[in-house]
Amino acid sequence: MPHDTLYGQGAVSVEVALAMARGARRALDADVGLSVTGIAGPTGGTPDKPVGLVYVALATPEGERWEQHVWAEDRSGNKVASAEAALDLLRRYLEEGERAGCPQ
Repeated sequence: MPHDTLYGQGAVSVEVALAMARGARRALDADVGLSVTGIAGPTGGTPDKPVGLVYVALATPEGERWEQHVWAEDRSGNKVASAEAALDLLRRYLEEGERAGCPQ
């Protein structure tokens, strides 16, 4: 991930989430990279980036997607919700490929 991205946007940002997903693809020589970055809590939030703010990103040969969520759970609940959101993003991508008749 470019140093400027991390320090310019902050660790909890769309740009960092996408860079992490791209990096996972590259590092693992994989077709799909998935990432999550956020503030699980209970501390660490700011007015601009509150506790519970999460970005989930997916990088594939066809392109990239991301989602923003703001969870209202405790630390453990925020982590579970984030993992479920990431897996759901991956599931939806795979289902789209199946509907299009593309082997995944």
